[in-house]
Amino acid sequence: MNPVKFNSNPEALIKEEIRPLDFSQLLVLTDQNTFRDCYPLIENSLPEHFVFTILPGEEFKTLETCAGIWKKMTELALDRKALVLNLGGGVLGDMGGFCASIFKRGIQFINMPTTLLSQVDASVGGKLGVDFQGLKNHLGVFNEPRCVLITTQFLQTLPEQELRSGFAEVIKHGLIRDKTYFDSLNFENWAQNDWNLLTFQSVEIKKQVVQEDPKELGLRKILNFGHTLGHALETFYLNGPHHLLHGEAIAAGMICEAWLSVEKTGLSKQELTEITEKLIQVYGKIKIDSSDWEAILELCLQDKKNEGRTMLFSLLKGIGSCSFNIPVNREEMKQALTYYSTI
Repeated sequence: MNPVKFNSNPEALIKEEIRPLDFSQLLVLTDQNTFRDCYPLIENSLPEHFVFTILPGEEFKTLETCAGIWKKMTELALDRKALVLNLGGGVLGDMGGFCASIFKRGIQFINMPTTLLSQVDASVGGKLGVDFQGLKNHLGVFNEPRCVLITTQFLQTLPEQELRSGFAEVIKHGLIRDKTYFDSLNFENWAQNDWNLLTFQSVEIKKQVVQEDPKELGLRKILNFGHTLGHALETFYLNGPHHLLHGEAIAAGMICEAWLSVEKTGLSKQELTEITEKLIQVYGKIKIDSSDWEAILELCLQDKKNEGRTMLFSLLKGIGSCSFNIPVNREEMKQALTYYSTI
């Protein structure tokens, strides 16, 4: 696994980690938000470079956007010694890394994540990809960036809702791997958490898991706790009036899958209540119409952990401990949605 570098000063990261590198050309990939809010913080410290800006948001994480990136790379005549700097959140990092990995059979890239979600989650593990026909991350590859540069200064540019979305992945890391970490989190005044500390600790937790299972053949699946139903909810509401951010959908997914954990893997009812109350405290509750349940469950069939039509979940044995490859049927999933709807 390639290194993750932390520094509260983004310009120092550029000077220490990018300027000494040997590359022929540098392309900085941004979206409209990061070009406006984050690029000015590093522009003057970057060596000579090109900038290409794409539209922000999950709805543009598509092959059509990739085609635009590849077209720009081709127009710039990037060669195989070129370097791509992905300056953005999880969507841009996933897609920029995917484009760099495919272009001329692969050129180097560095990720500089700008959201809490991308710093604690997408920054580690080398998962790259795009959505396809409405299915999240349906096309992709495993490929590590040369390095990942993390600065929490970028978090000051985020709307509160985006920061809160990223906090869901921090919570998940505690639930699946470290009860002490989970217990240390501030749910009542969540925005007052020490993001420097939590970003570092969450990255360490994810690195430990990924190092043991880089290609998600076993243990790494625990990182998907809350994501089977959570991704289905995120996908279902992506283009509708009730659009959910990733963390908002995953928070609902974690409550549903914590209920399944009581039924299937030994999570105590007391722990279920604690998880539910703390997540509701931060994220509130989304309204999921029972008339939509079948369509949402159908999306779960596309989950990459599944084997055939058997839906496999990662579920908690207790706070801080998670199991994987647990079969769950549609009726049990409906019961989990019923629990969420009645809390």
